[in-house]
Amino acid sequence: MGSSYLWVKALHIVFVSSWFAGLFYLPRLFVNLAGVPADSHAERERLLMMARKLYRFSGLLMVVAIALGLVLWLGYGVGKGPHNHWLDAKIALVVVAIGYHHACRSLLRKFEEFANTRSERWFRVFNETSILLFTVTVILVVVKPF
Repeated sequence: MGSSYLWVKALHIVFVSSWFAGLFYLPRLFVNLAGVPADSHAERERLLMMARKLYRFSGLLMVVAIALGLVLWLGYGVGKGPHNHWLDAKIALVVVAIGYHHACRSLLRKFEEFANTRSERWFRVFNETSILLFTVTVILVVVKPF
């Protein structure tokens, strides 16, 4: 594998990290939205605008991260061969991360429609899910435990 592989790998890491930065912060905006007093329309609208923009931007980062991951996997053969079950687990976690990303959109819609029924505390726990997901994924890729 030559230098182009290293460039693709480096960019994949950058885009995955950037995507997850969005997934770390977007649910934090939901925590804030859940705590906004009913009469604070300006604050609510400001937080909704930030959440919408972050969701869209994170979505673009997600698409590039996945595309670069596919190039590594299909183009450079990363993870192919026997005893690379870590990649199977990583792909499963990527699917979960994509689902988490789309769940954020669903939650954002609930806030936009004044239909949120979840507590600030629930969103705090939901916020930690992305950190756990990112941590386990990085460990799989670096340690390759199986």
